[in-house]
Amino acid sequence: MAAATPRQSLLHSDAFVLLSRFVGRALLYLLLIVMSLWFLAPLFWMIMSSFMPLDQVGVFPVQWIPRVWQPENYTDALKFWNFGTTFRNTMFVTIVSLIGDIGSCTVVAYGFARFRFPFRDALFLILLATLMLPFAVRLIPVYAAYDAIGWIDTFYPLIVPNFFGNAFYIFICRQFFLGIPQDLLDAAKIDGASEVRIFTQVMIPLAKPAIVVIAILSFQNSWNDFLGPLIYLKDPDLHTLAIGLYKFTSLPGQGGIYNQQMAASTLMVLPVLIVFFLFQKQFIQGANISGLKG
Repeated sequence: MAAATPRQSLLHSDAFVLLSRFVGRALLYLLLIVMSLWFLAPLFWMIMSSFMPLDQVGVFPVQWIPRVWQPENYTDALKFWNFGTTFRNTMFVTIVSLIGDIGSCTVVAYGFARFRFPFRDALFLILLATLMLPFAVRLIPVYAAYDAIGWIDTFYPLIVPNFFGNAFYIFICRQFFLGIPQDLLDAAKIDGASEVRIFTQVMIPLAKPAIVVIAILSFQNSWNDFLGPLIYLKDPDLHTLAIGLYKFTSLPGQGGIYNQQMAASTLMVLPVLIVFFLFQKQFIQGANISGLKG
């Protein structure tokens, strides 16, 4: 048998590399598909079960497709759930909190990224250290402080703290600001731009990907917040969607009506899903860029 020529060996080697690369990528995609299905399965079941008859929900084995479609589950759920008031309250708290988060976090992040002052890095580390303090640890002193100034049973405890910055959002914005070339800022200063103008007309437009990340996270956190409204809001007219859903599932006779509960849950989750799918490209881009800068 004739020995393989160097050219044939090279071709075999290239083919093996290409095959290995193809198999590796195929396995990676397969793993990602399996993980995606694993995480999406509960969401899919919640939406499907919101259209199922009651006797099809909660049975084993799990039913994935409604045997009979019952869209009236939504109208029945709305009869017992004060959806209009809770939706309006949640939208108000979410929008105002989002404005506060974006405004305060971009300003603080710009200061940490571009200004040099004593103990800057130490203060930033202290700021990040606050992320390790659970809400439960701060609950009693914060509640006592809000009670002393008469903020209990108002929206202030849910809104005002967002105007004083969030450590995680500040970190995201700072990392993005650090990646903006200093030459660009120097050119703006040579043109006579003030710090305020540089911040509003140069930095903010360039930081749109990071701001989109902050906006989506802030929207999600405020929209889904349950513990805050549960603790601070006693008046039913001030309840948010999370509290309204909790009260709905606790109504007499609603404990086992899972199809209506899933319909109510779908109504609450739907705005978050819409916002994420509309801005998912900007969210992923901003998260990747903010994580790599610095």
